[in-house]
Amino acid sequence: MALSIFRTKPVAPHAHTGLRKCLTAFDLALLGIGCAIGTGIFVLTGLAAATQSGPAVVLSFVFAGIASAFAALAYAELAASIGGSGSAYGYSYVAFGEFIAWLMGWMLLLEYGVGAAAVANGWAGYFVHTLGSFGLQLPEHLTKAPMMGGTINLPAFAIIWVLTILLMVGVKESAKVNNIIVIIKLSTIAIFLALAVGHINSANWHPFTPFGWFQSLGNDKNIGVLAGASTVFFAYFGFDAVSTAAEECKNPQRDLPIGLIASLVFCTVIYIIVSGTLTGIVPYTELNTPSPVAYALSKLGYGWSSTLVATGVLAGLITVLLVLLYGLTRILFAMSRDGLISPIFSEVNPDRQTPSKIILMCGVVVSIVAGFIPLGELAETVNIGTLASFVMVCVGVMRLRKTHPDLERPFRNPWNPLIPVLGVVSCGSLMYFLPATTWHRFGLWLVAGVVFYFAYSMRHSKLAK
Repeated sequence: MALSIFRTKPVAPHAHTGLRKCLTAFDLALLGIGCAIGTGIFVLTGLAAATQSGPAVVLSFVFAGIASAFAALAYAELAASIGGSGSAYGYSYVAFGEFIAWLMGWMLLLEYGVGAAAVANGWAGYFVHTLGSFGLQLPEHLTKAPMMGGTINLPAFAIIWVLTILLMVGVKESAKVNNIIVIIKLSTIAIFLALAVGHINSANWHPFTPFGWFQSLGNDKNIGVLAGASTVFFAYFGFDAVSTAAEECKNPQRDLPIGLIASLVFCTVIYIIVSGTLTGIVPYTELNTPSPVAYALSKLGYGWSSTLVATGVLAGLITVLLVLLYGLTRILFAMSRDGLISPIFSEVNPDRQTPSKIILMCGVVVSIVAGFIPLGELAETVNIGTLASFVMVCVGVMRLRKTHPDLERPFRNPWNPLIPVLGVVSCGSLMYFLPATTWHRFGLWLVAGVVFYFAYSMRHSKLAK
């Protein structure tokens, strides 16, 4: 049984597994856009510009986008050629074996679970602020976790349950809601750009790189363009969620690569345009606010802009949450089906064709974390988990080219192994620029995963049996 940790899963065609096959390439692209455009546009742009990159936050997004592009091409090749579950977990099972696949799945749980709880906290803050602008106030003890002096962060707790119920209804219905809300938040961004473009002052772009390219200030503080790229990378991990939808695609070999690459290209262009415009209308030193876009518009004299931007933010973060919860449930569904966690969670509801039990469990856990635990800087750990999974996907492409040279690849990376090597180097570099405490938390998370694997997963694995 011990040797099973090195045994790889055979490559299988994309087969029907009880989940409803209903998603198109368009749905997948909007799934990626729904997850990627949200926190990055409305929060991280101002934070990174003010504290790490200055106006060169544009370059931070470019570097993060380039690293993501190499990883996306690797994802696209694996998504088109490997059957079963999507995501780095499923790919690692085929390329590296069970133990590495488990660690990859464990990292993805951190990425999606903590990410969802963190975004729910951010959504709750905007929701409370928006209610206040209409003269409505929630009792303060219902907006803070117990460790922050409150009873519960009720808005964060509640929004997780609203989206949990939506996911239980069905993936096609969830995709329709996602598509509608994506259109709303893209309209908000378009209005911002239309209002702001005439007020750009090129003087605000000087100096362009006030913090340099990279320097460590000690006390776990890194600044510069490359440090900013590591921070804003949080905005790019949405396209990973596209790959988790492999089993619900109508034509995964064709639709997954299109959805992956289209969502990444679109989001990168939007990030570059918005960050350049934002730092062009307001000095970067003023952008360290919870809502930099609203702040910038209010400085231009558009007093009604706060309501507009709040609408876009609330809509944007809802789609981010929806896709994160969706990805989390599908990864756990695949892990349960492989026996690495309890098989009860891989049962599919015959009426709705959704894994209702795993959706319900995720709703319980994430809502408790979002409502009762202040996450603080723990959310930064999401970035390192995402980057590590991207590195492994790139390595997986190179390994499978050697171990399975005759595997049918409807989409192939050009100039192999150049693209995956560049993905490993670029994503690995962004990991290097993250603070030391982020590495420490990540190490502790992996240790916990190793303990769980040898205590339960190894003995219950279907591959071992």
